[in-house]
Amino acid sequence: MSAPAGLLARLDAIGAVLRDSGRAQALIGLGSVGQEHERLDVWSDLDFFAIVDPGAKSRYLDRLDWLAAAHPVVWHYRNTVDGHKALMADGVFCEFAVFEPHELDTIPFAPGRVVWKRDGVGDTIARPRKALPAAAPPGEEWIVGEALSCLLVGLQRWQRGERLSAARFVQVHALDRLLELDALRAPESAAGADPFNRERRVEARSPRLAAELAQLMPGYLHTPQAALSILQALADRGAALNDAVVAKIRALARAST
Repeated sequence: MSAPAGLLARLDAIGAVLRDSGRAQALIGLGSVGQEHERLDVWSDLDFFAIVDPGAKSRYLDRLDWLAAAHPVVWHYRNTVDGHKALMADGVFCEFAVFEPHELDTIPFAPGRVVWKRDGVGDTIARPRKALPAAAPPGEEWIVGEALSCLLVGLQRWQRGERLSAARFVQVHALDRLLELDALRAPESAAGADPFNRERRVEARSPRLAAELAQLMPGYLHTPQAALSILQALADRGAALNDAVVAKIRALARAST
């Protein structure tokens, strides 16, 4: 894996290739290679936007020779209409999109860092015009209701033999609601949160929850135990739990073990 300085140097190299390609306008670094260098480590990937001239987008998306010119690419695929994920020969993983300038008006993203820009292109090109998704979680009544219903439905599917669906309802969907409850109760712990993925960096942001994760998501064969652990975690946080639903969940869990 590349050291942080090497990752930044690689991004600079991509910027130089874009500069020489003739039809690019800017390279915007995002995330840990953007404005959040304090998070940059050897496990980081390269997230970036390549901004190109009107009419040039398909050229940069259809042929990645410009990316390979910075360092050989051993694998890539087009994961969205606007971009690719790619692995370079030395293990650097890239996730990027290509946009024409007018498209930035409709793309939500966290403020980035201008790695390179053509003369005449303003620094504001790295600032989003469209707001990010709201970071605030929904109300507590909805969060708790959804968590309980996911536990109940998941355990019923476990009884039916739908073990994968049960595991997802309990150990993914219900756990997601617990993450939302913690964020609602302690918004100050949301510092450093990813607006697109609430589970990102939860170990650093919510040490209490992180210490419980082994019991909250013990794996495919242990969904009933996970359901009881999540139910207890909700109770420990003072959530208003309906007695009838709690009794039903406990009965289903006991019958499943």
